[in-house]
Amino acid sequence: MDGFKIGAVLIAGPTASGKSALGIKLAQELDGVVINADSMQVYRDLRVITARPTPEEEAQAPHRLYGHVDAAVNFSVGRYMADAVQVLWEVQGRKLPIFVGGTGLYFKALTEGLSDMPPVPEEVREQVRRESEGLETPELHRLLWERDPETARALRPSDRLRVQRALEIFTATGQPLVSFHGARQPGPLADSLVVKLFLVPDRDELRRRIDARFLAMMDRGALDEVRVLGERNLDPMLPAMRAHGVPGLLAYLRGEISLDEAIAKGQGDTRRYAKRQFTWFRHQLPDWQWVEPERGFEAVMTRINAPKLP
Repeated sequence: MDGFKIGAVLIAGPTASGKSALGIKLAQELDGVVINADSMQVYRDLRVITARPTPEEEAQAPHRLYGHVDAAVNFSVGRYMADAVQVLWEVQGRKLPIFVGGTGLYFKALTEGLSDMPPVPEEVREQVRRESEGLETPELHRLLWERDPETARALRPSDRLRVQRALEIFTATGQPLVSFHGARQPGPLADSLVVKLFLVPDRDELRRRIDARFLAMMDRGALDEVRVLGERNLDPMLPAMRAHGVPGLLAYLRGEISLDEAIAKGQGDTRRYAKRQFTWFRHQLPDWQWVEPERGFEAVMTRINAPKLP
């Protein structure tokens, strides 16, 4: 291509909707680079259980930001943005950036920017972690409600990571987390023309694919992968330790549940996550084009070759 009419292609969708395959096909056609936008596929410890592209798939097109973070790291949206900006700078004018993933916050940060959140000192993070230890998630949410009811009202009582994050912000600043949502730093793609596609599979077919894919991951060594992760004795609240499938398989390895129960838990958690992805994108990023997966390639090419991108 002599030049790009657009600054980037963004491919999102629920888990198991065919995003990775579409990203590779587009990268081959458009001389692009596939850039990860999935918060679990950043972890090098979790290739199989997160359905990260295989080495064979990665060899078909350039891939960036896959498996570059250790599981011991509490990787944040802010750190992802710093990495993504670095990649964008490296490929500028040479490769078309094709962001592929299912983490809505990553896409929102790329296009709309990040809330200007204050830094949380490590000692505060550790204090909140110690305080949270042994508390069930609803109890933790009640604790947040006592201190920061405004933010607690906006969070699901089952969303432990965000509840804990809100407690960290309040402990560090004395201010509600929601009070920082107004100020935003512009996203790196805020002023670029981008194609934004959300893949929409048939819901029944998606559920079947999720269940079948989990079984396929088990055949490819997901249990051994999780066993090695568990042997590191990491904090169970780290994001990598809460990846779909990991808690159930760890419970099985500890002898707490059967393997069939662990598999069913992983499948069920993944199905529920896919449902939340549909809802989140519909409400948070309403300007995205929703298409069936089999029409994804055509939809992108049509937008790119249009005389003027709307």
